[in-house]
Amino acid sequence: MNLIQVMKALSDETRIRTLNLLKDGDLCVCELEVLLDINQSNASRHLNKLTNAGIIDYYKVAKYVYYKINENAINEYPFIREVIGEQAMKLKQCNKDNDRLKKYRNSGLNCDELKSGSICFED
Repeated sequence: MNLIQVMKALSDETRIRTLNLLKDGDLCVCELEVLLDINQSNASRHLNKLTNAGIIDYYKVAKYVYYKINENAINEYPFIREVIGEQAMKLKQCNKDNDRLKKYRNSGLNCDELKSGSICFED
C-alpha cells in the first residue's frame, strides 16, 4: 500500500460513500450495491480500487463476499479515519446513505431479501 494509491482511491465520491458505510461494520457486496444504489459492475470497480489500495479487505461466507475496512491501513494512514469518520458526514449523500443503512439494519432483512426489493428507502 502506498500513499499515491490511497489518495487516488479516496478521490471518488462512490468510494468515500462505500467507506462511510463500512466504517459501521462489514457489508456484503450485494448490500453495498443496494444501499449505494449502484449496479454490480460499478460496485466491483470501486471495491477493487479500494482493495488494491489496501484500504479495505474482503472475505467470503458461502456465496457472499463481505468487505471491511483494513485497520492496518487506518493505522498507517490515520487521515483515512478523519476522512471517513468526520469529513464524509459533511456530504449530504453520506448522511442519506447512513439513514438507508440504519433502515436496512432495523428491517431484519437479509441480503437476498434486500436485493429482491423488500425494503423501500424513499422518504
